Amino acid sequence: MEKQMEETISDQREIMSHQEAAPKKQKGGLITMPFIIANEAFEKLASYGLAPNMILYLMRDYHFGVAKGTNILFFWNAATNFTPIVGAFLSDSYLGRFLTIGLGSICSLLGMILLWLTAVIPGAKPPPCNQLAKSCKSPTTAQVTFLMSSFAIMSIGAGGVRACCLAFGADQLDRRDNPKNQRVLERFFGWYYASAALSLVIAFTGIVYIQDHLGWKVGFAVPAIFMFFSALSFFFASSLTENFRCRHKLLVGSYHHGKGSLFVVPTDKLRFLNKACIIRSPEQDIAPDGSALNPWSLCTIQQVEELKALIKVIPLWSSGMIMSINISQNSFPILQASSMNRHISSSFQIPAGSFGTFTVISLVVWVAMYDRVFIPLASKIKGKPTRLGVKLRMGLGIFFSCMAMVVSGIVENVRRRKAIRDGHLNNPHAVLDISAMWLVPQHCLIGFAEACNAIGQTEFYYSEFPKSMSSIASSLFGLGMAVANLLASVIISAVDHNTSKGGKESWVSSNINKGRFDNYYWLLAIISVVNLLYFLVCSWAYGPCVDHITSVKNEGNGLEGEEELSNLRT
Repeated sequence: MEKQMEETISDQREIMSHQEAAPKKQKGGLITMPFIIANEAFEKLASYGLAPNMILYLMRDYHFGVAKGTNILFFWNAATNFTPIVGAFLSDSYLGRFLTIGLGSICSLLGMILLWLTAVIPGAKPPPCNQLAKSCKSPTTAQVTFLMSSFAIMSIGAGGVRACCLAFGADQLDRRDNPKNQRVLERFFGWYYASAALSLVIAFTGIVYIQDHLGWKVGFAVPAIFMFFSALSFFFASSLTENFRCRHKLLVGSYHHGKGSLFVVPTDKLRFLNKACIIRSPEQDIAPDGSALNPWSLCTIQQVEELKALIKVIPLWSSGMIMSINISQNSFPILQASSMNRHISSSFQIPAGSFGTFTVISLVVWVAMYDRVFIPLASKIKGKPTRLGVKLRMGLGIFFSCMAMVVSGIVENVRRRKAIRDGHLNNPHAVLDISAMWLVPQHCLIGFAEACNAIGQTEFYYSEFPKSMSSIASSLFGLGMAVANLLASVIISAVDHNTSKGGKESWVSSNINKGRFDNYYWLLAIISVVNLLYFLVCSWAYGPCVDHITSVKNEGNGLEGEEELSNLRT
């Protein structure tokens, strides 16, 4: 045993000395940022430019009801948010981040071209409704399949791009070379989301305006063109970026681990999992090249520690789903805005699909104020570096999303009573004499919720997970959004089914004035309050985070906390 430990220490020193002697990388760095950011910005500009008005496209051109159309969008969003976790696995295990992003960009472009063809080819969708006979022909199976194929291919493409862009950009900056600034990670994520949000502002204003005034043919062509430039900018930077590969496995001591790994023995957390990496018989468990003969029965220490990290965050991860359901309520606010006065002057009115811009603006404002005003001011008052922990920000996001649903219910209740007083109960297309600007507060609260919780979640996973799980860490929030979209579909289907029994008008009726969207919002608010209590319990049970440990260590021991952070992250 002593001999094995000596060999372990010797091998470990050899690995570390080799790493120290390695020549400094020539690729990567700040020069790659414009290309990576351009790829991400163009991709978001293209994909999110399609989302705001899609419910109107499904209702007007494919003759779907509001409940069915909303469910289709929920499933599309679920697929779009789920595929990044698959892309992260393929990236970290097989393809690498560069190839994964490249293939994803191509798939997204192909999907957008197919969606554009649904607007260009006359037979790709049902004919317009017969206004005289008041009848609408339903789409055929082939037409629905063609439409869904475009959604599916775009979701696959999003899985490649969104799984890796965040981690790929962080790799180029090589933050391991700068461990002394404990706010680098926080600021990086904050401004990353803020810059991406700027592209959403353009999508929710410019592209939505084009769709409203120039039609679907041009409105779907523009995102496809942006996606083309997204792929082009990324491949153009291929000679500048640093691409990381998976490392081969190596046997050290009585445990099986990867070459270059700093894990000599597994940690004591969730110790019952440690037996998965114990070598019981080298002759029967290990191949001549040092790999496991049966990977299903023998794992590396790195794999065990990754599984531990994943299991530990699941409760907190699940607490973010209800908030994700709240921020994914995109269809109903558009229908509300369509029925309200959207004029800001006698000659110009805000497109209904552009009200999501206020969500994005609120997100950007929160990030800017937090980073440039709140943190410096709080640090000056306290006389030492101050910041809000990731779990606190996650909790604030859940609270803001709850308040957004309360405000949404109040505004919708006022709007509906106005419609009834004006005699528009049976006319869902009537435009009421009530300003659509009353919808702005709920959008702002959603923006604050996403700024706190989404950024906090991503930073939380990225800090708590080993570096080998960087792509998975950046995709885990998207996975929560995927599950949330499925749950949202279940909720809206249950509400539609149970509130329409006995011939009653459904809460989510296609006639927004007959429906009770306000009750639907208040139902979500009640669920959000219960979820907030659940989050508090999960947060208490999780214990201190890496960022909290580092902060405490830094206050008492100088750089000791930074060293511990480096060890935990590695």
